[in-house]
Amino acid sequence: MGAAGPWLVTAGVPLVLLALSLPLWRRRWPRAPILLREAAIISSVFLIWQIPARMSAGDLHVAVDRAEWIYRWEQRLRLPDEVDWQQAVLPHPWLVQAANYYYAVMHFGAMAALLVWLYWRHRPAYARVRTYTVLVTVVSLLVQLVAVAPPRLVTELGFADTAERYGQSVYDSGPGSVVADELSAVPSVHVAWAVLVAVVVIRVSRRRVRWLVLAHPLLTLVVIVVTANHFWGDAAAAVAVLAVCALLQWTGRFCAHRITRLRHRALVSADRSASGTTASPTRPTASGRPAATEGPTAAAERPAAAERPEGPGASARRPPRRRPPPHR
Repeated sequence: MGAAGPWLVTAGVPLVLLALSLPLWRRRWPRAPILLREAAIISSVFLIWQIPARMSAGDLHVAVDRAEWIYRWEQRLRLPDEVDWQQAVLPHPWLVQAANYYYAVMHFGAMAALLVWLYWRHRPAYARVRTYTVLVTVVSLLVQLVAVAPPRLVTELGFADTAERYGQSVYDSGPGSVVADELSAVPSVHVAWAVLVAVVVIRVSRRRVRWLVLAHPLLTLVVIVVTANHFWGDAAAAVAVLAVCALLQWTGRFCAHRITRLRHRALVSADRSASGTTASPTRPTASGRPAATEGPTAAAERPAAAERPEGPGASARRPPRRRPPPHR
């Protein structure tokens, strides 16, 4: 299959999982189809992750120029210099290797742990978080179609590729790579997912220890800087993507709710109009003619007529009451 082999394998995994999610064995394993379907959705997100690696592979010089433009604007805004942060960590190899490991593992590990935790412990919140995660990832990858180099590729500014130095790089420059593209630095999906994990845990959980999850986005922010994988501006763009996606999801839910209410009102009004046009059944009288339908005035006057005093001949027209037999 050549260079396209890994790409075909990555594309085939969601299809296989979707095929296995058919309810063929629901009686024996009721949750198996649901788990396989969710695994197929997450695998599809990973498949979409590969798109920028093949569509944003533009000129490296143009991507480097854009990275330098971001760095200059950060200096104008007097943000902390990422070079100084990295130089403070480089003399400690164990700290650099730990940062490289955190960058490579915790990105997918924390998100996978979050989704599994929500599915098993907080099922009502799972679908909404999963949909929001997919939306954030797709919007981020659309922005990443504009090639921007990470700081570690801008060596003239003083950055060093720490992952390459210690053999911990998660990137592959081959055309059949199944990892994220090196020129997809904006926005930082690492920061977007880390902030998403922290916000969801704090909102869903009710334990006091939930606030410890704030360490994850803070550590992720420090790690992406000291490993020269992202600028501060990349993290700010990730937060902006989170806000835009939250607005999009809220708008979609609001529109869906309004459409549902309008449909319900239309059905109710149609039922009322149909019941109003239906004629009420008539009762035949002693002469064989149908009795006229009484209006509300006649119905209101009927009890009043029954309460009127009867005439002197009313007792004569009444049938005689039966007296009980005498007790023997």
